[in-house]
Amino acid sequence: MNRVVTTLVMGLAVVGFMVGSGAFYKVNQAEQVILTQFGRPVGEPVTEPGLHTKLPFVQEVHRLDKRFLEWDGAPVAIPTKDKTYIRVEAFARWRISDPKTYFVRMRDERSAQSRLEDILGSETRNAVARNELIEIVRTDPSRKAAKDETLKTDGPGAVGVLPPIKVGRQRIETEIAQEASKKLSEFGIDLLDFRLKRVNYNPDVLDRIYSRMISERQQIAQRFRSEGEGEAAKIAGQRERDLSEIQSGAYLKAQEIHGEADAKASEIYAKTFNQNPQAAEFYNFVKTMETYRSSMSRDTTLLLSTDSEFFRWLKYPGLGKPPVK
Repeated sequence: MNRVVTTLVMGLAVVGFMVGSGAFYKVNQAEQVILTQFGRPVGEPVTEPGLHTKLPFVQEVHRLDKRFLEWDGAPVAIPTKDKTYIRVEAFARWRISDPKTYFVRMRDERSAQSRLEDILGSETRNAVARNELIEIVRTDPSRKAAKDETLKTDGPGAVGVLPPIKVGRQRIETEIAQEASKKLSEFGIDLLDFRLKRVNYNPDVLDRIYSRMISERQQIAQRFRSEGEGEAAKIAGQRERDLSEIQSGAYLKAQEIHGEADAKASEIYAKTFNQNPQAAEFYNFVKTMETYRSSMSRDTTLLLSTDSEFFRWLKYPGLGKPPVK
């Protein structure tokens, strides 16, 4: 009899433990709980951390994350308004704002991520297709690029000039977040933030983009070279003018010095001739001989008058004048 009572007490204790353990559950600070009864949510979501009770064996605990959650979109090829294909990567941060609606519509985080991919991806494609590439790349419409004031800043090949934008990347991101939030709120999801993480050219158009960039840089380089060549030609022309002026001045100065020297020599010769007729005659003889040497050779033919002064020393080689009879 005692053995039966002991067994019964032990059985009741086990059943009581199972019932007691099934009637309590714990909620931590990073989660919230939905209780379901026969698969349907009952009561309000439990969001306060601590120990809570439920009906054992009948009610089931479903835990949902209460923290900020992340969504990272896969790269998507999208054409812009100006028909440029780009690959866009985006990310978002979200949380469960209505646990009951979220549980009924999504059930788990995997389904929520899929829904986020559909809605955010669709809104991103629509926004990119409505705007030109420069609007997606640029953020601040009032931003001015740093530039060198010595470079050309207008016309083709302008350096340091950003084309104007009307919308900008930040406003596009805000519009995507607003449109997506309206749709996600129906699933109990609160979209906290949305950003375009990376924007790249499609690999198919990268070669064309690089070619255009190279062409633009070459045009700018050619312009610089043309300006340099023009400046070099101007400097060379100025150098030639300066050189001509220096040479002309030097030649004029040399001629003046040469003239002064000839005048001085003539003055000395005149004085010498007046003082010593024989020296003058010897000088005439020497200069005539030098002239013969420089002006005549074996093949030279001269037609001279017999009374020519130049012919005098040829006619009278000894004295240069007729002998006295």
